[in-house]
Amino acid sequence: MHIAQVNVSRALEPLDSPLLRDFMAALAPVNALADAAPGFVWRLKTEDDDATAIRGFGDDRLIINMSVWTSVRAISEFVYGAAHRAALQRRREWFAPMREAYTAVWWVAAGTEPTVAEAEERVGRLRRVGPTPYAFTLRRPFDSQGRHGLAESDPARMCPA
Repeated sequence: MHIAQVNVSRALEPLDSPLLRDFMAALAPVNALADAAPGFVWRLKTEDDDATAIRGFGDDRLIINMSVWTSVRAISEFVYGAAHRAALQRRREWFAPMREAYTAVWWVAAGTEPTVAEAEERVGRLRRVGPTPYAFTLRRPFDSQGRHGLAESDPARMCPA
């Protein structure tokens, strides 16, 4: 089993605006770091090598980021690691606060590339009922057997964030 993740963001201004210049400049380097990170498997992208042109969730202003990793630990180490954290810390400069869940994580069979429609369903369920084995967060994970939390002995356990 692998772990899929999606997060959505609503930009404060159009992607080609001066406000988003630093975000857009950081996008390719951060994506390259993700692609080379231990445990990385796949990410949603177009021929432009990012997903900024992909739409979903019934909102043309949303940016979708979706990827697959070998474990919760692998994705956690990347998301909360220094390379990505610098961009993460600036998100409030670029993106509107989301009032509902904007990220979801779920287990997929190895080799699976999740779709935007599937991601919409996972985020929707998380918004409706909270974390479950069907859709959860990195802070409230479930293991691949549907058990809440990740045991210390589980090779997919989440790293401390």
